Amino acid sequence: MSTVSIPRRRDAEENRAGILAAAVGVLASDPAASVDAIAREAGLSRRALYGHFEDRDAIVAAVIAAGAEKFNAIAETVRDDDPRAALAHLAAALWAQARHVHAAAALALNEKLVAQTAEAILPLRRRLIEICERGAELGVLRQDLPPHLTARLVEEAARGVITHVDSQEADATRLATRAALSAAGLSWREVDTLVSEYDATESADRAESASTTSTTETTGTKVRA
Repeated sequence: MSTVSIPRRRDAEENRAGILAAAVGVLASDPAASVDAIAREAGLSRRALYGHFEDRDAIVAAVIAAGAEKFNAIAETVRDDDPRAALAHLAAALWAQARHVHAAAALALNEKLVAQTAEAILPLRRRLIEICERGAELGVLRQDLPPHLTARLVEEAARGVITHVDSQEADATRLATRAALSAAGLSWREVDTLVSEYDATESADRAESASTTSTTETTGTKVRA
């Protein structure tokens, strides 16, 4: 019995994963995409799709949950000592993830689904509050509001960027970072300085990475010779 059930279970898991991947792609192009469109993209019949999800809402909920898991994981990687740098890095990293599924991310932040999304990203929200609390303690982020309200303002700023800024825009990442920092109480001049420092650090990291890759490839060529 076990030799039969395990392959079937694996096939079911693969089909479900395929549906989710198809849903992300389809919804990124058309947030109003139908179940039929998602099923076609997944290479399944509508009936087969309903064997995994009872309706379109269930698919959307699963897409949101999968995205939230990635966002929560990103939040755990941001550990800068300076709360301003932490917020800048968090905003940029989240935007880098969201821009790949921009329309789907905007769908998750739709008024009808925002409560569900908020529940799914609780770990991210807690991390954001921690950053705002630390920033208020150090006097580098706004102190005129309780940290949890500052965090909420940052969320709303991020929501505005995701829903209203073209993900292909050249300065989209900077806009996301600027919006988050401004909502946290920094002046535009302070934001300019932080964004410039962030860009400089990113450029240095890319240069170092390219140098390492070049050295590795050159060494590899010499070894092969």
